[in-house]
Amino acid sequence: MSHCCVSGFQWNGKPQGRETKLGNFNAYVAGSDTQKDAAIMIVSDMLGWTLTNTRLLADHFAKEANATVYLPDFFEGEVVPADILDDEKTRDEFLARELKPWLERHSKANRAAPIHDAAKVLKQDLGYKKVGAIGYCWGGWAVFQLAAKGKNMVDCISAAHPSLLTKEEINELAVPVQILAPEHDMSFTPELKEYTNKTIPALGIEYDYQYFPKLMHGFGTRGDPNDETSKKGMERAKNAASAWFGTHLH
Repeated sequence: MSHCCVSGFQWNGKPQGRETKLGNFNAYVAGSDTQKDAAIMIVSDMLGWTLTNTRLLADHFAKEANATVYLPDFFEGEVVPADILDDEKTRDEFLARELKPWLERHSKANRAAPIHDAAKVLKQDLGYKKVGAIGYCWGGWAVFQLAAKGKNMVDCISAAHPSLLTKEEINELAVPVQILAPEHDMSFTPELKEYTNKTIPALGIEYDYQYFPKLMHGFGTRGDPNDETSKKGMERAKNAASAWFGTHLH
C-alpha cells in the first residue's frame, strides 16, 4: 500500500443515513430499519467509516440494491482525516511517518477476526436472510476472506481495487464474486489480475470482472468527479455493484 491509497478527491453531498452500532462496532447505516431480507457490509479503505464518499456510496447501495447497508468502524476509532486528500504536505508526512505503523496496527492478523465478527452479527444476531460485502482498497482482502470455503458468512462479494490480496485468498473463494479493476493499480497488479481471471472461472462460482481503462487505484471511493473519464468510471462501478447485490441478495 502506498501513495495511491490516500490520494484522491472529496465528493460533494450529504449522507442520508445514521450512526448506530453493529455489535460492538460503531457504524454508519443506510436503508430500512425493519427489512430483514438483505444487508450489505462495506469494508472501507484506509480513510474509514467517516469518509463522506463512502457514506454516499452506502446511501446509493441501500436505495438501488434494496438493502440495509452497514459501514462499520474497523479501525477502533482511529481516523485518517479526509483532508489528507487535499493537502499534499499532510499526505507526504503521513506516508513517511505513519503509514507503516498504521498498517501494523491494522494488519490482517489484527483485523480479520473483528471483521468476521461483524459479518456474523448481520446473519446470526440481526437475522438478515442474505448478506453481501464490498471491500475498497484495504478492505478488499477482507471480503475475500469472508467469502472463503466453509465460512458461510456472506452470499456474495464485490471488491474494488483490492489491496493486500493473496493468491491463497483467491483460491479459497466459494461465493459469487465481482471485481472492479482499474487499469493502473500497484496493488492489484497485472500479474494478480491475470491469476484472478484464470483461477476464479475454474472455481464453479459466478464471476463478474469489470475493467476500467485509464483509471487508477482508488477511483471507486476517491475518484475525481470533475473529470469525465473518472466520473463515468465511478458511476459505472457504483451501478455495477448495485446490480450485483440486487441480483444475488434477492
